[in-house]
Amino acid sequence: MIEEILDDAGPTLPQAVSVVIPAYNEGAHVASQVRDVERVLKTTGWTYEIIVVDDGSKDDTAVQADTTGARVLRRIRNRGYGAGLKLGIRHAQYGYILITDADGTYPVEAIPAMLASADRHAMVVGARTGTTVHIPLIRRPAKAFIRWLASYLSGQHIPDINSGLRLMRKDLVERYEHLLPDGFSFTTTITLASICNGYAVQYQSIDYHARLGESKIRARHAYDFTLLVLRVIVYFNPLKVFLPLGAFLASIGLGKLVYDIWKDNLSETTLLGLLGAMLVWSVGMLADQNARTAVRR
Repeated sequence: MIEEILDDAGPTLPQAVSVVIPAYNEGAHVASQVRDVERVLKTTGWTYEIIVVDDGSKDDTAVQADTTGARVLRRIRNRGYGAGLKLGIRHAQYGYILITDADGTYPVEAIPAMLASADRHAMVVGARTGTTVHIPLIRRPAKAFIRWLASYLSGQHIPDINSGLRLMRKDLVERYEHLLPDGFSFTTTITLASICNGYAVQYQSIDYHARLGESKIRARHAYDFTLLVLRVIVYFNPLKVFLPLGAFLASIGLGKLVYDIWKDNLSETTLLGLLGAMLVWSVGMLADQNARTAVRR
């Protein structure tokens, strides 16, 4: 008899979801986005609440959001995308958290299918791989590189590492809240943390609409995302970084050693390469021990 074992997403929770929408200077769009989300949620049979976090907007974002009947949390000054999400999640009353943006880019029609997968996965991510994806061409190379790097280092294919439409268990976010940054890297961090610790993560293909208003993403964020991927992987699975780096140094040292033997002259470059490889591998092993000890705790 064949028995299919589904990934363990944890104990089954009631069908109730808190939708958290961070917003900064989105007064022109936030009300329509909230109403669209509510329209779809009414068809699912789920109990829900909608929380809009006005992250220090200079326009009437909070006022417009309040006209929808959503719960509005307002900060005096801007703290960042991740900080807004964390504030909303801390005030959420339900065990499932759905996050989306206020700018109309993510399709609300994808929400019911995501909710249908909630009890089998710790996280369901709306991957922007649909037939209509409006991502500026100038950003695509950087996004592709970061996605490849994250997939390689985590050992699992990641079709979209920082999608802003996702359904998560609240206890999952609470476990890693101390690691989650206040900026746009929130979604990247929670993705890698979940994958590296074996949580069940599902990707659901979605379209991605053209943004309404001005984007908050800047060119410098590509560097920040790359550095963050390396940092998170070193935290959870350091050997993925230290072993290849040590192998690179060792290959240089061994290659130079062969050349030195041929020239009958042992050089400092050979010793530095081989010693550097041993040092990097040793640091990697210590980091791996610390990571495994932290996970057991």
